[in-house]
Amino acid sequence: MTSVQSDALVFFGATGDLAYKQIFPALQGLIRNEGFALPIIGFAKAGWTLDQFKARAKDSLEHHGGIHPEAFEKLVGLLRYVDGDYNDPASFAELRRQLGDAQRPLHYLAIPPSLFGTVAENLAKSGCAANARVVVEKPFGRDLASAQELSDTLHRFFAEKDIFRIDHYLGKEPVQNILYTRFANPIFEPIWNRDHVRCIQITMAEDFGVQDRGKFYDGVGCLLDVVENHMLQIVANLTMDPPTGEEHEAMRDRKSELLRAVRPLTPESIVRGQYDGYRSVAGVAPGSPVETFAAVKLEIDSWRWAGVPIYIRAGKMLPVTCTEALVEFKRPPRETFGELVPTTSAHMRIRVSPDLTIGLGVRVKTPGERMVGHDVELALRSQAANDTPPYERLLGDASRGISELFSRQDLVEAQWRIVEPVLGNTTPFYCYPPGTWGPEEARQLIGSDGPWLDPTVVDEKG
Repeated sequence: MTSVQSDALVFFGATGDLAYKQIFPALQGLIRNEGFALPIIGFAKAGWTLDQFKARAKDSLEHHGGIHPEAFEKLVGLLRYVDGDYNDPASFAELRRQLGDAQRPLHYLAIPPSLFGTVAENLAKSGCAANARVVVEKPFGRDLASAQELSDTLHRFFAEKDIFRIDHYLGKEPVQNILYTRFANPIFEPIWNRDHVRCIQITMAEDFGVQDRGKFYDGVGCLLDVVENHMLQIVANLTMDPPTGEEHEAMRDRKSELLRAVRPLTPESIVRGQYDGYRSVAGVAPGSPVETFAAVKLEIDSWRWAGVPIYIRAGKMLPVTCTEALVEFKRPPRETFGELVPTTSAHMRIRVSPDLTIGLGVRVKTPGERMVGHDVELALRSQAANDTPPYERLLGDASRGISELFSRQDLVEAQWRIVEPVLGNTTPFYCYPPGTWGPEEARQLIGSDGPWLDPTVVDEKG
């Protein structure tokens, strides 16, 4: 399915942190790698001139990825700037003038969701929304009701096919590789079901705290920051059925089916933790009950996955920084050589960061006369340094109308339905010391399906 290429890019919040860290580097990459040549119009209320805006782009690239002289020269030539107010019709009239002959612009709202409605309405009134596409950043609401309200607001001015809900995690090459590895290798699909899979564990660990994001994080917490979105996306990629057909919607249709089959969380299926010292971080409320660690147990009501528990844990101030999924396979009903073999002996490890690793856990014979063995992991590893950055990939796709790596409204609602029963600090949190794997209660949650298999990260210099 082909779509019409956008003929201009407008990004609101052009002087903000997201533009500085992600958008300018992505635009330079698109120009360098894909010949991106659309007019690029920044819109912000900063009292800046176009020259100041260009200087901001240069400073951004000097600190985030470096300047590619030829691509940067083209980028500067494409940049335009509107210093305006999101509530001012005259500012949007100026935007329409800057768009010139453009008939299908792409508007990127790198602004708080509370401003989406205001900006969308003014785009429509000024004629800038006609035949346009719009990209919005997560969070897509704070619960199911607010997500639906946000969707209704956007749908007043844009069709669903023209709304691109960006979650940079979907643009990561290793996350896409989960799907490719599953469906491109015929040895996996016959055993990728409840008959052969014992348990699935997904871990997203960070060895640092909330740093300078205290105020933001204290209004979100671990569950909303990464579990409701990133971790459920990994669950969908690991467990969805293969897509049928070649249209972009086929993949999202399968993800939607899978997420709708996941049982909503209950207070008994979640453990929340908070690392010691979190409350002393600048911006965090005194006595804050917000979690910096969450472990959950999911179940999928489908023939393929009935009875297979899926455990997710994510948190800050853990021993390593690493994200990976581990699929544990069932042992045979009888061990041929009479050994006591760990239940985790047979597994497949898919590491998403800090590197891309596909590993298979197998047993091999220990040298000697006895028929005994030990566990090894056969690993194929590839560094992710040369991967296309997520924002570069996603902005390029949005400009071409390719929606496969963006979230759809039914997907958003399915994710909120899963976590909504445990929102609002409805369960207690347990303290844990920095540098540990969270509170003891997380080990109690996994119980006999465990133990948790802790990721290890090898120092490249070691």
